[in-house]
Amino acid sequence: MLNTLNSKKNKINALILAPHTDDGELGCGGTIAKLVSEGHSVYYVAFSACYQSVLKEFKEDILITEVKSATSILGIRPENLILFDFEVRTFSFRRQEILDQLIKIREEIHPDLVLMPSTNDMHQDHITIAQEGLRAFKFNSIMSYEMPWNNLSFNTSSFVYLKEEHMKKKVKALSEYKSQAHKSYANEEFIRSLARTRGVQIGTKYAETFDILRWIIN
Repeated sequence: MLNTLNSKKNKINALILAPHTDDGELGCGGTIAKLVSEGHSVYYVAFSACYQSVLKEFKEDILITEVKSATSILGIRPENLILFDFEVRTFSFRRQEILDQLIKIREEIHPDLVLMPSTNDMHQDHITIAQEGLRAFKFNSIMSYEMPWNNLSFNTSSFVYLKEEHMKKKVKALSEYKSQAHKSYANEEFIRSLARTRGVQIGTKYAETFDILRWIIN
């Protein structure tokens, strides 16, 4: 998979940009599981644990515990999980600080592939990460992952085949987010139905779709 990105080793460094904990799993959890299973290095960056939005019955920092468990299920190493504490819904006021952190990560990780929210995402934090991510990684291959509840439009220009094993890991990872279970899209039925829809489009059982923003072949 994606071996054209690195013809010498056939292994890549993939970087997942998640505005909030769980966004990466929702948008590309199956692809993460597939990349890890194929021996690629996957790094996951979450910019907010959304302290201000956590329901009162949960501990304020519950999403930190949940993202650690979820990414571990997908196979991401603990040292490859990077967490920031930007306040939810304020990213647009801290653009330069976010960009500076992205550039620092770029120089440390040297990613071959960046997966991030769509540039058509209507959430104010998501669009900030997409815009600053595009600035920071303009010399890297970039694909936007799908979040139908936020995407004003989405160009399904690329698909990743998924197997049942990848879907099981995605579903299990998302089940760790007990604090988010009340949301309409946070359930196995929706997760699998979306993957089935995308799979039908390319003649397989399951798939995730991406909008290609940059594709660089060495």
